[in-house]
Amino acid sequence: MRTFGAVHQALREHAGMSREEYADLVRFSKHTVTSVELGRRMPDTAFVERAEELLGNTGALRKALPTLARQPGLAAWFRRWARLEQLAISLYTYEGRMIPGLLQTQAYARALFDGQLPPLDDIQIEERWSARAERQRLLRERPNTAYSFILEEHLFLRRTGGVEATRELVDHLLEIGRLRNVEIQLMPLTHGTHAGLAGPVQLLETPENRWFAYNEGQRGGLFVSDPKEISVLQRRYARMRSQALTPEASVSLLERMRGAL
Repeated sequence: MRTFGAVHQALREHAGMSREEYADLVRFSKHTVTSVELGRRMPDTAFVERAEELLGNTGALRKALPTLARQPGLAAWFRRWARLEQLAISLYTYEGRMIPGLLQTQAYARALFDGQLPPLDDIQIEERWSARAERQRLLRERPNTAYSFILEEHLFLRRTGGVEATRELVDHLLEIGRLRNVEIQLMPLTHGTHAGLAGPVQLLETPENRWFAYNEGQRGGLFVSDPKEISVLQRRYARMRSQALTPEASVSLLERMRGAL
């Protein structure tokens, strides 16, 4: 991504445009342009197509984009979703199997990696954690993006990685939950049923106000763009938000679980 960003910056400067001028013309924020040029953010197709039009239609950026999709540490089926995460203005996640990657600590993630089958080697583990840590920067670098997470209470009772790793995880979530753009809710064990029992859900809104969904299973992920299917998932997620504990009550539960460790 750094090479792509450097080429993009060179083409922009050759065209005689400042980042501010270029951002207005490409219809992305100056922050996004800066992040792409510094290699911190994956450009999406819309960005590249508009950039080509503005920077001479050389084809260089268009040809380079597919090579960026081969990101080490990310499963092939997840890469399309990961690219959209870079630009999302809303991202909603429900998980009942494990803490979502955007919220994991290194100790928690490594416990998951250590238990994978087929086993991972050291290089694969490092690549996966590096990719996950890079994605987590979005929570702080995109303060105008609304992040909502609904997590099952039992995820913490499993104590993945041990007691100390669970303490660290809870502390991390309490810290992340203080960000204005992040909302964390817990689904308590006392709810015998709720709208998300069919499985995990991820919903995402783009700057063009298009919605997509993503559901992941054992050996692959399903990318959903059908508005009818997305509507069903949106209704389920909305119901879950009303069924889960409020963010304030979720903080209290996390603190009580932290104290019991």
